[in-house]
Amino acid sequence: MPYVAFKEWAIVCDALAKGTQAIIIRKGGIAEAGGEFRPDHSRFLLYPTQFHEQQQQGIKPEYAPHLERLPEVKPAAGMLRFTHFCEVVAVQHMRDLETASQLDRLHIWNEALIRQRFAYRTPGFFVLLVRVFQLKQEIDAIEKPEYAGCKTWVLLDELDGEYAGEPVLNDAEFEAAARQLRDALLG
Repeated sequence: MPYVAFKEWAIVCDALAKGTQAIIIRKGGIAEAGGEFRPDHSRFLLYPTQFHEQQQQGIKPEYAPHLERLPEVKPAAGMLRFTHFCEVVAVQHMRDLETASQLDRLHIWNEALIRQRFAYRTPGFFVLLVRVFQLKQEIDAIEKPEYAGCKTWVLLDELDGEYAGEPVLNDAEFEAAARQLRDALLG
């Protein structure tokens, strides 16, 4: 089955997998057309990346201890392990920093990183409300050179497995997160 994977900081993937976070904030990647992110896919595997030093500096202090254990769960060199997938429920392009700041309780990024990402190139960023699912069976894949680089979407070769699993947040918990996002957007 062909899959699409979404590259994101490992610590953010961890927060999504634990239900600590139900949104993804995205500006764009260097390798993307015009450097701008486009929410082209409504269902995707989470592809944790480990190469950003900003992961330590860009998260709220209470999440820093989680970074220390992430290398323990990393697969062998040259391999990828997918444990969760997301379904996009809503997409909002944030064009106002004050409104974006009201999303603070919905993510693990610190204020300095939010401001930096918001101001980079053209002010604003995308917020994706996602429903996260733990795969019934982990999917392992060979990490290929074409997957490397600063891009959001990676089209994977045929893999064994399927988009099936249990939601990380139950219906009531997910609706509470969605309500928090709506409330922040409505001010």
